[in-house]
Amino acid sequence: MKLFFNAISYIFHPIFIPIYGTVAYFLSTPKYTPLEAQSGNILPIFILTIIIPIVSYLILRNLGVVKSIFLSSIQERKYPIYIYITLLLLVLLKVIPNNYIAELYFFFVGLTGAAFACLILLFFNFKTSLHLIGVSSLFMYLITLSIHFEINLLMGICLFALILGLVASSRIYLKAHTRPELVIGLLIGLLSQLLTVRFWL
Repeated sequence: MKLFFNAISYIFHPIFIPIYGTVAYFLSTPKYTPLEAQSGNILPIFILTIIIPIVSYLILRNLGVVKSIFLSSIQERKYPIYIYITLLLLVLLKVIPNNYIAELYFFFVGLTGAAFACLILLFFNFKTSLHLIGVSSLFMYLITLSIHFEINLLMGICLFALILGLVASSRIYLKAHTRPELVIGLLIGLLSQLLTVRFWL
């Protein structure tokens, strides 16, 4: 069981959420999007939100700033979150404007807002669940895409409801978070996407 929940924690690690959301958009949109526009978003987003954070983590680990990829302590989280917010802002300022897609743009606005909320909570010595923030953000994004495009994404939404439960269970089972930390992470993830809906839905 521990192996299973560890696998869930790795597969739905927060650094993968931006690329999952980007791919989910291109798979679900009924709009015609040229291949150049798709690759013009997917490739730089992949580099900025996965490759660079992994390299940054390795550097921080060698410096002794972090000990684990799951950033167990409050102090360990600060520098990675600073870096991640910077990378999300780069996506918003440099990547998406080149091939502007409103739905994708505001998904990243929501992710950036959620990361800021998480950072603020760290200064109050509260460690919220980044896993729950990420998965619940993606869950709400799928719901809003379904409403916006008037398409049936019920299977995907149900799948992510199940994944949401599995991720929460994995964090509890692995003793990575308390229940309040999971609940706050869930609320931040859901609200961060809901608050951007009025700008594009």
